[in-house]
Formats: sequence, C-alpha cells, structure tokens
Amino acid sequence: MKELIRKLVEAVGPSGYEQSVRDLIKEEIAPYADEIRVDALGNLIVRKGQKREGGLRIMTAAHMDEIGIIVTHIEEDGFVRFTTIGGVRPHTCLGGRVQFINGVRGVIGGEKLESMDRVHSFDKLFIDVGATSKADCPVKVGDVAAFERPFLDLGKRLVAKSMDDRIACAIQIETLRRLGDTPNEIYLVFTTQEEVGTRGVTPAAFGIDPELGLSVDVTLTGDTPKGIKMAVALGKGPAIKVRDSGMLADPRIVRWMVETAEKGNIPYQLEVLDGGSTDARAIQLVRAGVPSGCLSIPCRYIHSPSEMVDYDDVQNAVALLVALLSNPISLS
Repeated sequence: MKELIRKLVEAVGPSGYEQSVRDLIKEEIAPYADEIRVDALGNLIVRKGQKREGGLRIMTAAHMDEIGIIVTHIEEDGFVRFTTIGGVRPHTCLGGRVQFINGVRGVIGGEKLESMDRVHSFDKLFIDVGATSKADCPVKVGDVAAFERPFLDLGKRLVAKSMDDRIACAIQIETLRRLGDTPNEIYLVFTTQEEVGTRGVTPAAFGIDPELGLSVDVTLTGDTPKGIKMAVALGKGPAIKVRDSGMLADPRIVRWMVETAEKGNIPYQLEVLDGGSTDARAIQLVRAGVPSGCLSIPCRYIHSPSEMVDYDDVQNAVALLVALLSNPISLS
C-alpha cells in the first residue's frame, strides 16, 4: 500500500478544494466499485454490493481534505498574509513550506518577536513566494494552499503532512480491493470539508440514509515523552472509538467491532479522546439517527506537517474493516 499512500498524502487538497485527491481515488477504485458518483458537495460515493437477507446498508467515511491556509491580502512588498483552513497551529508554521492549488510554492516567515520564548501569532506570520512587489506576486486574495512535505518511509513508521485523513482514504481503497461477497450494501464515502466542521459528510449521509455508520479517521496517541495521558499507542493495532468530544459511539457498535477483532485475532485498542471528533459525529445525527462508530488509526503529531502512523496499524485496520463489512450484522 505504500505507493498508494504516497500518492494520496502528497496530493494538495485543503477543505473545499479536494478535486485532485478525488481524481486520484476515482482512478484507484474504478475496477472494484459497482457504482461511483460525486454529490453536490464533492463527496465521492462508492457503492459495493446489494443488501441481502441479514445484511445492512452501511456507510463508511474517510475525509479527503486536509488543513491549509487561505490568502487574506498581499503586502506592497509582495509578502502574503493568510488565515487558516481547519486546525492549523501557529507553532507548526514558521519555516514551513506551502503549495498553492495553482502550483506556486512559498515559505512561511515571521515578524521579529520581542522575546524568543514567544510563539508567533497568525497576524505576525506571512508567506514569502519570492515576489518583490504586490504587482508581481503570483497569488491573490482567496487562493488556498496546503503544507508541502514529501512522504517519508521509515520502514515500520510512515510520515506525511496529511495522514489526517489520507491514510484512512488508503484504508478504504484497500478494503474495497479485498472485499469479496457480502450480504451488506456498502457505501464507502470519501468526504469533503471534514476539517472545517464535518460539512461534507452530512448531506452524503442524508442521501444514503444508512442503517449503520462508521468513520475511518486518525486519533491522537499517548506514547511520546511527556505527552498526553491517553491509552493509545503506535503499533498496538487500530483503535475502536468509545468516546470523543463530539460523540459517544453506539455501545452495540463498539461491542461488534471488538468481537470481530477478537474473532479474527486482529490487535486493537480502545479509544477515549478528550478533544476532537470525526465524520461519525455528523452521521449519527442524520435523519432519524444512525447507530455510528469509528475505526481510528493512531497518529502522532496530528495537524503538523509531519504526521506519523505505524504501517502494521494500517494493515490491521484494513483487515478489521474487511471483516466488519463481509458478514451479516446484528446489533441486538
């Protein structure tokens, strides 16, 4: 899967501008899908199978978008001021590189600080695209960019600027490839605008009207020096969400996921996340409500230009998702 992951994570696709990522995914899934469509908000909706006896209409969601920046104005000397798209943090920006949708690249600089112990606020940061004046600046107000970092293969550990959530897109693609006969009608959805409030998944779920919903997304870890207190670590298997700040996973779905993992001898962890949420938060509230859960991939340094996952966790996430979708489901 590493070449697939590389292509996905190096693509540029901030929230609302996911087209290049969507085009890559469409090419990968075309031979395996029974139906492919794109809805009004740009969600890529992929159907596999027809609902049969004992089966359910299931929706899984992995978001295509990544955090980024958008130009607010251009200084007379050509420096670019910006604001954020999604959860960008100023301490991860200084010295970083960005790539705009139109291909222009730049480096993030900052004004002089009164104290080196301080962190730049966003109004003290700017992007240098090599311009010498406002007139020759190759970007304009409203142009968007993503952070630019190449995919880094450390063997067991993989690093990229957009593991959140392209690693889940890769997991859904590989799941579709491996999925055999199933009594379930499965909709693997690659969603838009998750990073700005789970906006894309809401109309997608409304249109599909699933009987069961799962998001596939990254989660934080507690395995770095003096890090957060959290019982999730790289290399110990995908995590089954119990709770985050936006949702309580349906206990029946948590039990189903745990039992499936144990039956298949697939390592797993249980996740309780203090901050952040996923597309599952929106899926569960659609129409009259949808029993929902989340398959999480442990990830270090989320919302930084160097997010890290474990390749064994990725492979085990695929194995678990295939097992979950392949058999009749009873939540009683």
